[in-house]
Amino acid sequence: MGNVALVTGGSRGIGLAIVRKLAERGYDVAINYRVSREAAEQAAAELREQGRRAAAFCADVADSAQVAEMFRAAAETFGPVEVLVNNAGVALPGAVFQDVDDGAWDRAFAVNVGGMRNTIRAALPHMLHEKRGSIVNVSSIWGLRGASCEVAYACTKAAVVGLTRSLALELAPSGIRVNAVAPGCIETDMVRSLGQETMDALAQETPMGRLGRPEEIAAAAAFLAGEDASFITGQILTADGGFIG
Repeated sequence: MGNVALVTGGSRGIGLAIVRKLAERGYDVAINYRVSREAAEQAAAELREQGRRAAAFCADVADSAQVAEMFRAAAETFGPVEVLVNNAGVALPGAVFQDVDDGAWDRAFAVNVGGMRNTIRAALPHMLHEKRGSIVNVSSIWGLRGASCEVAYACTKAAVVGLTRSLALELAPSGIRVNAVAPGCIETDMVRSLGQETMDALAQETPMGRLGRPEEIAAAAAFLAGEDASFITGQILTADGGFIG
């Protein structure tokens, strides 16, 4: 497998943990961000100080032209992307279904599903030419189970499951693997925004009795990305402390 990885939404939370884990495993890492330039640049600088190769690239994954330019710039910097981790996403926490307006609904699908389509399409020409590559999508347990007051988000993450399984079948003859990680309740800014009471309730609902850590999702994503998972494709690896069994 090649040593160039691109992680969307890589400036914070789960994405940043994945960036660090892949760099630790020897990948050159392209860190995608949309608005968090300072955080992305800082992450890249920290990795370079550790002797890793890393750089930040701005793009709204919902915009195919921006995505194409990001892949061009990343290839110019490191070489073609051979590991793609689709982590960028938006959520609408606590939004009752009938209160989600058209703009919010469309944006959720444009980023969480359309963004993956855009990045995968940008990565595929090289992967198909080389007959190798690994794509790891970040879904969610809500895409498997459903979630009250998270309908739009859950719908997008269910679509990611369908995309992953279907594309894996299509690309397997070309030597390209497609898998997904479905995180449970992870201690990130998105979950913290729900408030301590909700965080405590989610921890109590989790059989392991706690929220997950971004680093634990990063380890799962790095496993699926690498050669240890060379015969694994079309799988949804649930990392949720037993939340949905």
